[in-house]
Amino acid sequence: MNFNTREQLLAVADPQYQAFSLKLIPDAGPVLGVRIPLIRKIARDIAADDFRKWLSEYECYWHEEILLQGLVIGYASMEADERLDYIRAFLPKIHNWAVCDSFCSQLKFTLKHKELVWDFLQPYFSSEKEFDVRFAVVMSLCFFIDDQHIRQIFTRMDQINHDGYYAKMAVAWAISVCYVTFPELTRSFLAQDRLDDFTHNKSLQKITESYRISSDEKILIRTLKRKTNGNSH
Repeated sequence: MNFNTREQLLAVADPQYQAFSLKLIPDAGPVLGVRIPLIRKIARDIAADDFRKWLSEYECYWHEEILLQGLVIGYASMEADERLDYIRAFLPKIHNWAVCDSFCSQLKFTLKHKELVWDFLQPYFSSEKEFDVRFAVVMSLCFFIDDQHIRQIFTRMDQINHDGYYAKMAVAWAISVCYVTFPELTRSFLAQDRLDDFTHNKSLQKITESYRISSDEKILIRTLKRKTNGNSH
């Protein structure tokens, strides 16, 4: 078996997209400039082959190779426990929001194993690593904004105190998504939350930027804004 993965990526790399990616993802590391649909196609091909061998042997260097590895873990057919083992091993490789968010969105096995995955996520909410926290939060907004988990999500968001920008922004994003489905519960949460001022106000901003929220609701949300002396973010 010979995947020739790096050769495949190099063959479809686009210098213009590379420049765009470097601006969009400032902490991406070395970037080739391969568009996501092409990475997904390669990931599906690997997932349909001997993906375990590839995952155990392939040495990632480029941003796209790390993303590719995450997508293979999402696409490949395996039992839930094995997939969680791969996820656990992959998380330390996440160093930017793009890999984190694309990885999360592909973990659709969660829909059939919600309680198993929810339990798996719990330690990551309180991790000292910024992208562990973002992983747990983005997984929450992708798969757990439902009647069974909404109050637990609010509790978890309220307990996060990581100072990393991408952790804070994930919390704000999650709360804005919660508002679309559970506006009254989310408004009630925001009226008494213990979020830091930046995250609280960014949550409000993201809600008011949504096209799915009425003008009257936006006025109501803006009344919850905290006055700050200006902070670093």
